[in-house]
Amino acid sequence: CVGTITKIGDSDFGAFGYSYTIIAISLLCQIAALKSFANDKLQYWRERASGMSSLAHFMAKDTVDHFNTLVKPAVYLSMFYFFTNPRSTFLDNYIVLVCLVYCVTGMGYGFAILLRPESSQLFSVLLPVCLTLITTQSLNNNGLKFIANFTYPKWALEALVIANAKRYYGVWLISRCMALYKYKYSLHAWKLCIIILLLFGVVSRAIAFIALLTVHRRR
Repeated sequence: CVGTITKIGDSDFGAFGYSYTIIAISLLCQIAALKSFANDKLQYWRERASGMSSLAHFMAKDTVDHFNTLVKPAVYLSMFYFFTNPRSTFLDNYIVLVCLVYCVTGMGYGFAILLRPESSQLFSVLLPVCLTLITTQSLNNNGLKFIANFTYPKWALEALVIANAKRYYGVWLISRCMALYKYKYSLHAWKLCIIILLLFGVVSRAIAFIALLTVHRRR
Protein backbone atom coordinates (compact mmCIF):
# COMPACT_ATOMS: atom_id res chain seq x y z
CA CYS A 1 0.00 0.00 0.00
CA VAL A 2 2.83 2.39 0.81
CA GLY A 3 4.38 1.73 -2.58
CA THR A 4 1.22 2.79 -4.40
CA ILE A 5 1.18 6.24 -2.77
CA THR A 6 4.94 6.80 -2.80
CA LYS A 7 6.35 8.78 -5.69
CA ILE A 8 10.11 8.67 -6.12
CA GLY A 9 10.44 11.78 -8.25
CA ASP A 10 13.50 12.78 -10.24
CA SER A 11 13.30 16.36 -9.00
CA ASP A 12 13.76 15.58 -5.31
CA PHE A 13 15.25 12.04 -5.58
CA GLY A 14 12.51 10.68 -3.33
CA ALA A 15 13.13 13.09 -0.45
CA PHE A 16 9.41 13.38 0.29
CA GLY A 17 8.29 9.99 -1.03
CA TYR A 18 10.62 8.06 1.25
CA SER A 19 9.01 9.67 4.30
CA TYR A 20 6.09 7.24 3.96
CA THR A 21 8.52 4.34 4.10
CA ILE A 22 10.15 5.69 7.25
CA ILE A 23 6.78 6.15 8.97
CA ALA A 24 5.51 2.71 7.93
CA ILE A 25 8.64 0.83 8.99
CA SER A 26 8.95 2.78 12.24
CA LEU A 27 5.33 2.26 13.23
CA LEU A 28 5.17 -1.45 12.47
CA CYS A 29 8.53 -2.42 13.94
CA GLN A 30 8.36 -0.19 17.00
CA ILE A 31 4.91 -1.44 17.97
CA ALA A 32 6.00 -5.03 17.33
CA ALA A 33 9.02 -4.51 19.61
CA LEU A 34 6.76 -3.60 22.53
CA LYS A 35 5.71 -7.20 23.11
CA SER A 36 9.31 -8.24 23.77
CA PHE A 37 9.24 -6.67 27.23
CA ALA A 38 5.61 -5.73 27.86
CA ASN A 39 4.05 -9.20 28.09
CA ASP A 40 6.24 -10.91 30.68
CA LYS A 41 7.14 -8.24 33.23
CA LEU A 42 5.79 -10.28 36.15
CA GLN A 43 7.70 -13.36 35.03
CA TYR A 44 10.88 -11.30 34.73
CA TRP A 45 10.55 -9.90 38.26
CA ARG A 46 10.09 -13.41 39.65
CA GLU A 47 13.08 -14.83 37.78
CA ARG A 48 15.17 -11.78 38.64
CA ALA A 49 14.40 -12.32 42.33
CA SER A 50 15.62 -15.92 42.00
CA GLY A 51 18.99 -14.78 40.65
CA MET A 52 18.56 -14.49 36.89
CA SER A 53 20.86 -12.01 35.20
CA SER A 54 19.05 -8.94 33.87
CA LEU A 55 21.69 -8.50 31.18
CA ALA A 56 21.24 -12.07 29.97
CA HIS A 57 17.47 -11.58 29.89
CA PHE A 58 17.78 -8.35 27.91
CA MET A 59 20.34 -9.73 25.46
CA ALA A 60 18.28 -12.87 24.87
CA LYS A 61 15.20 -10.82 24.01
CA ASP A 62 17.20 -8.55 21.74
CA THR A 63 18.93 -11.45 19.98
CA VAL A 64 15.62 -13.12 19.17
CA ASP A 65 14.36 -9.86 17.66
CA HIS A 66 17.37 -9.66 15.34
CA PHE A 67 15.63 -12.19 13.08
CA ASN A 68 12.80 -9.71 12.50
CA THR A 69 15.33 -6.92 12.08
CA LEU A 70 16.82 -8.74 9.10
CA VAL A 71 13.67 -10.21 7.57
CA LYS A 72 11.11 -7.38 7.76
CA PRO A 73 13.06 -4.90 5.59
CA ALA A 74 13.52 -7.57 2.91
CA VAL A 75 9.80 -8.39 2.89
CA TYR A 76 8.87 -4.72 2.74
CA LEU A 77 11.31 -3.92 -0.07
CA SER A 78 10.20 -6.91 -2.14
CA MET A 79 6.80 -5.23 -2.50
CA PHE A 80 7.96 -1.60 -2.35
CA TYR A 81 10.29 -2.06 -5.34
CA PHE A 82 7.51 -3.51 -7.46
CA PHE A 83 5.43 -0.33 -7.15
CA THR A 84 8.07 2.42 -7.04
CA ASN A 85 11.08 1.06 -8.96
CA PRO A 86 13.63 3.53 -7.52
CA ARG A 87 17.04 3.93 -9.11
CA SER A 88 18.89 3.04 -5.91
CA THR A 89 19.93 -0.57 -5.48
CA PHE A 90 18.01 -3.08 -3.42
CA LEU A 91 21.05 -3.66 -1.20
CA ASP A 92 21.52 0.03 -0.36
CA ASN A 93 17.88 0.40 0.63
CA TYR A 94 17.98 -2.85 2.57
CA ILE A 95 20.98 -1.74 4.63
CA VAL A 96 19.30 1.56 5.49
CA LEU A 97 16.05 -0.12 6.52
CA VAL A 98 17.85 -2.73 8.63
CA CYS A 99 19.57 0.08 10.53
CA LEU A 100 16.24 1.91 10.83
CA VAL A 101 14.53 -1.17 12.26
CA TYR A 102 17.42 -1.69 14.68
CA CYS A 103 17.02 1.91 15.81
CA VAL A 104 13.26 1.90 16.39
CA THR A 105 13.15 -1.50 18.10
CA GLY A 106 15.50 -0.16 20.76
CA MET A 107 13.13 2.72 21.34
CA GLY A 108 10.25 0.28 21.52
CA TYR A 109 12.06 -1.60 24.29
CA GLY A 110 12.34 1.60 26.30
CA PHE A 111 8.67 2.46 25.90
CA ALA A 112 7.61 -1.08 26.85
CA ILE A 113 9.72 -1.03 30.02
CA LEU A 114 8.97 2.50 31.19
CA LEU A 115 5.31 2.93 30.23
CA ARG A 116 2.04 1.10 30.57
CA PRO A 117 0.89 -0.86 27.51
CA GLU A 118 -1.62 1.80 26.43
CA SER A 119 0.84 4.65 26.81
CA SER A 120 3.68 2.77 25.13
CA GLN A 121 1.51 2.06 22.08
CA LEU A 122 0.46 5.70 21.91
CA PHE A 123 4.05 6.93 22.06
CA SER A 124 5.12 4.36 19.47
CA VAL A 125 2.56 5.80 17.07
CA LEU A 126 3.07 9.49 17.76
CA LEU A 127 6.87 9.58 17.92
CA PRO A 128 7.64 8.30 14.38
CA VAL A 129 4.97 10.51 12.83
CA CYS A 130 6.06 13.66 14.66
CA LEU A 131 9.78 13.12 14.09
CA THR A 132 9.28 12.34 10.41
CA LEU A 133 7.12 15.45 10.06
CA ILE A 134 9.91 17.53 11.57
CA THR A 135 12.37 15.93 9.16
CA THR A 136 10.31 16.58 6.03
CA GLN A 137 9.54 20.15 7.08
CA SER A 138 13.22 20.80 7.72
CA LEU A 139 13.94 20.18 4.03
CA ASN A 140 12.44 23.58 3.25
CA ASN A 141 12.88 25.24 6.64
CA ASN A 142 16.37 26.10 7.79
CA GLY A 143 15.11 26.77 11.31
CA LEU A 144 14.19 23.10 11.78
CA LYS A 145 17.39 21.64 10.32
CA PHE A 146 19.23 21.84 13.64
CA ILE A 147 16.40 20.10 15.51
CA ALA A 148 16.12 17.47 12.79
CA ASN A 149 19.75 16.49 13.32
CA PHE A 150 18.72 14.92 16.64
CA THR A 151 15.99 12.76 15.09
CA TYR A 152 16.53 9.34 13.53
CA PRO A 153 14.20 9.93 10.51
CA LYS A 154 16.53 12.68 9.32
CA TRP A 155 19.44 10.29 8.97
CA ALA A 156 17.32 7.50 7.50
CA LEU A 157 15.85 9.87 4.92
CA GLU A 158 19.26 11.30 4.05
CA ALA A 159 20.70 7.81 3.55
CA LEU A 160 17.81 6.79 1.28
CA VAL A 161 18.02 9.99 -0.77
CA ILE A 162 21.80 9.71 -1.16
CA ALA A 163 21.51 6.07 -2.25
CA ASN A 164 19.01 7.15 -4.89
CA ALA A 165 20.89 10.28 -6.00
CA LYS A 166 24.11 8.34 -6.59
CA ARG A 167 22.41 6.45 -9.43
CA TYR A 168 21.78 9.61 -11.48
CA TYR A 169 24.39 10.36 -14.14
CA GLY A 170 24.91 12.48 -17.23
CA VAL A 171 22.37 15.24 -17.73
CA TRP A 172 21.07 14.68 -14.19
CA LEU A 173 24.30 15.78 -12.53
CA ILE A 174 23.28 19.45 -12.34
CA SER A 175 19.86 18.61 -10.91
CA ARG A 176 21.48 16.22 -8.45
CA CYS A 177 23.92 18.84 -7.22
CA MET A 178 21.16 21.45 -6.86
CA ALA A 179 18.88 19.11 -4.91
CA LEU A 180 21.62 17.89 -2.58
CA TYR A 181 22.77 21.47 -1.98
CA LYS A 182 19.20 22.51 -1.19
CA TYR A 183 18.78 19.72 1.37
CA LYS A 184 22.34 20.15 2.74
CA TYR A 185 23.11 16.52 1.87
CA SER A 186 26.43 15.09 0.72
CA LEU A 187 27.02 12.04 -1.45
CA HIS A 188 29.86 11.06 0.86
CA ALA A 189 27.68 11.05 4.00
CA TRP A 190 25.90 7.73 3.39
CA LYS A 191 28.16 5.75 5.73
CA LEU A 192 27.84 8.48 8.36
CA CYS A 193 24.04 8.18 8.23
CA ILE A 194 24.28 4.41 8.70
CA ILE A 195 26.61 4.80 11.68
CA ILE A 196 24.35 7.38 13.34
CA LEU A 197 21.29 5.16 12.92
CA LEU A 198 23.18 2.30 14.55
CA LEU A 199 24.25 4.63 17.37
CA PHE A 200 20.61 5.58 17.93
CA GLY A 201 19.85 1.87 18.28
CA VAL A 202 22.73 1.22 20.68
CA VAL A 203 21.95 4.25 22.87
CA SER A 204 18.23 3.45 23.00
CA ARG A 205 19.03 -0.12 24.06
CA ALA A 206 21.38 1.13 26.76
CA ILE A 207 18.65 3.43 28.08
CA ALA A 208 16.13 0.58 27.95
CA PHE A 209 18.46 -1.72 29.89
CA ILE A 210 19.10 0.92 32.56
CA ALA A 211 15.35 1.44 32.77
CA LEU A 212 14.87 -2.31 33.19
CA LEU A 213 17.17 -2.29 36.21
CA THR A 214 15.71 0.91 37.65
CA VAL A 215 12.07 -0.10 37.27
CA HIS A 216 12.80 -3.45 38.92
CA ARG A 217 14.43 -1.79 41.90
CA ARG A 218 11.50 0.55 42.33
CA ARG A 219 9.10 -2.36 42.32
